[in-house]
Amino acid sequence: MSTQTTTASCERSNRVVSRICSDCGTASTTHRASAALAIGVALLAALQPAAGDVRLPRVFGDHMVMQRDVPLPVWGWAEPGEAVTVRLVGPGGGAAERDEAARDDAAAQVTAGSDGKWFVRLPAVGAGGPYTLRVQGRNVVELTDVRIGEVWVCSGQSNMEWGLRASENGKQVVAQADHPEIRFLRLGWKTAPAPLDDCQAEWKLCMPENVDAKGWFNPGLTAIGYYFARDLQAELHVPVGIIQTTWGGTRIEGWIPRAGYEAMQMAEPLMLIDEAPARHRGAVEAAIGAYETWLPAARAALTAGQEPAAPPAWPAHPLDNNREPTGIFNGQVSPLIPYAMRGVLWYQGESNRGDAMAYRDKMEALIRGWRALWNQGEFPFYYVQLAPFEYDDDRGPLALPQIWEAQTAALAIPNTGMAVTVDIGNVADIHPRNKLDVARRLLCWALARTYGRTDLVCSGPLYKRMSIDGGAVRVEFEHARGLATRDGGPLTWFTVAGADRVFHPAEARIDGETVLLRAAEVPEPVAVRFAWDQVATPNLVNGAGLPAGPFRTDNW
Repeated sequence: MSTQTTTASCERSNRVVSRICSDCGTASTTHRASAALAIGVALLAALQPAAGDVRLPRVFGDHMVMQRDVPLPVWGWAEPGEAVTVRLVGPGGGAAERDEAARDDAAAQVTAGSDGKWFVRLPAVGAGGPYTLRVQGRNVVELTDVRIGEVWVCSGQSNMEWGLRASENGKQVVAQADHPEIRFLRLGWKTAPAPLDDCQAEWKLCMPENVDAKGWFNPGLTAIGYYFARDLQAELHVPVGIIQTTWGGTRIEGWIPRAGYEAMQMAEPLMLIDEAPARHRGAVEAAIGAYETWLPAARAALTAGQEPAAPPAWPAHPLDNNREPTGIFNGQVSPLIPYAMRGVLWYQGESNRGDAMAYRDKMEALIRGWRALWNQGEFPFYYVQLAPFEYDDDRGPLALPQIWEAQTAALAIPNTGMAVTVDIGNVADIHPRNKLDVARRLLCWALARTYGRTDLVCSGPLYKRMSIDGGAVRVEFEHARGLATRDGGPLTWFTVAGADRVFHPAEARIDGETVLLRAAEVPEPVAVRFAWDQVATPNLVNGAGLPAGPFRTDNW
C-alpha cells in the first residue's frame, strides 16, 4: 500500500476526535452524527498531502508494471528547491540489482524546480519483481508490488473500449481472468483545453472482480487488451501492463496533440487550436456581462417573492470536448507521458467514416504527435482495420472501404502494423463480439516485429501490383505464400472494370502466389476492386489463415 509520513497529521486528527468526544457528555443521535462528520473531515484532511509534500502522478501506483530494459522516467512534485531521491528497491529489500555498483545506479537524485516539478530517469531494469519504488523528500512515498515487464497502451473508440464480459464467451473468460502478473490502468473519459499532468486512475491486478464489465463503457478492462496481455504474458513469461485510454464514439481529431498537427502542417486544426483561448475569453466576458444583468433582476424577483429566471449558461472552452482537436489527448493521453512503455494498440475510425484518404494523414498526425511527445523514438503502433458493417446513413456503402484504403495506406508510416478483420466481423453489429482473434492478430504483429519472432506471419495478403495478361488481370500480393480460400470455395468479392469504369463480378482463381481474374463483360480490363463494399466478407487468405485486405487499383 502507498504510504507517506503523515504522523503529524494523524496526531492532529486524534486530538480533534478527542476534543469532539469530550466536549459533549451526551450520546444523542445529533452528537454522534456531528462527531462522525467531524471525524471524517479530520481523517480526510490527514490523508491529503501537505503543500510541498513529495507526490507522484497517478500513472504511478501500487501494482504497476514498468517497462523493462529501458531507462525509466519518474516524475512528480515537491517543494520548490527540495532535494528528491528516487530508488527502485528489489525483492530482497536491496536495490533493483544485486551488486553494490548497480545499487548505487538504481537511485537518482534531483532538485525540484521553481515550479515544484522534478524528473529523473532510473537505469534500465530487467523483467521481474516485486519491487518498491521509494521517493523521498521531506516525506516518503512508497509504491509497492511493482513489476518490471512489458507495457502497452490500448486506445481508440468503442471497439477497443469493449469490455470482456460483453465479448464472445465473456462470462466464462471473466471467471478465468486470474493473472497476477498482468496489471492494468484505465483512464476515465476526460477532456481538457490544455494538456493535463495528472489523471484519475488506479493500477489494478488482473482478477475477475477487476476486469469484469457490466457494460462496455464501465471501469473494467478492454477485451482486446486483456487477450493481448494474457497471450503475450504466456509467450514471454514476464509481467504485462495494459494502460487503457479509450472513449466510444470519438473522432480521431480529439486524440491528436498539437505536435501532430504541426508535423503534418494541418492549417485548419492549428488555427482552431490557436484561436481557442481568445474565443473563450470573449465568451467569458460576454457571460460576465450577462450575469451582471441577471443578478439584480434575480434579486428583485426574490424580493417580490417570485422565482428568478435561470442564470445564464457559463461558456465551455472550445477545445474542452471530445470532438475538437486535442481535447481528448489533453485529458486522457497527456497525463501518461512520458511513462515508459513498449508500444500502442489502436482501434478507431468508425466515427471518421467519410474522411476517405484524409484519414490516413490524420493517423500520421496522431502517430507522429504521440511519438514526438513520448520521446521514445518510433515505438510500435499497431492498429485494427475496421470490420464490415452495414451502415445505413447518408455517407453511402463506399465510405467504409475508403477508410479501409486509408488505413492500409498508413502502413507506410514506420513501425506500424494492421490487423485485418473482414472475416471476423458482423455486418449486423458495429461491435463484433470476437475480440480474441482481433487481439491475436495484433499480437502477431508485436511478436514478429517487436519481439523478434521471425517465424510468424503477421499479415494477410496485401495488394502489391496488377498486370494485364491477355484478357485477364493478374494480381500480386505481399504476404502471399500459401494463398487459399478459408472456406474451400471459389474466390469471392473480386470485380474488374474496363475503360467505361463499370465494375463486373470476376471469375477469380489462385495461380501460385497471384490471383488471375476474368470477366466476360470486360474483354479489356483496366482496374480491379476487391471487397470494395461495406458488407464485404471475402474468403481469400494466405497459408497462415490471415485474410486479404480490401483494395482497389483505380482512383475513380
